[in-house]
Amino acid sequence: MTILPDDDQGEPEGGGYDAEDWRRLTPFTTAVATLDDVQARRAVFALGDTTDARVLEMELPQPVIWWEEDGEQAAVAVQAEVHTNSEGEIMEVVGLILPDGDAAVALLEDVDLVDDTDPTWRDLVDRAVDGAEAED
Repeated sequence: MTILPDDDQGEPEGGGYDAEDWRRLTPFTTAVATLDDVQARRAVFALGDTTDARVLEMELPQPVIWWEEDGEQAAVAVQAEVHTNSEGEIMEVVGLILPDGDAAVALLEDVDLVDDTDPTWRDLVDRAVDGAEAED
């Protein structure tokens, strides 16, 4: 099972999602992800050098607005874990799929959980999809 489903020929599906079909994304919720899970496209990230790793209980997939350096971006959280770093800080980490199909990793504190009716989220998805189509 991959985060972005395969097409009819078993090839990884590209192109991401739009505001109507994001639910087809497959969340990774069964365990803390390993490098094998990331390489098999079942998970977005696998963290090393942390302790006390565990799954963060939250409903996934989950639309979010990600606040990053370049501003706000629409995304869908498909993975959520809690890790303790070497300084003893607890980090709540989410794996995100962006509308163009790219993946990103963010701290939970850097995203706003929304639902798919949120007008800002929908506008950000539409703009990302329109921008990706213009590049093709």
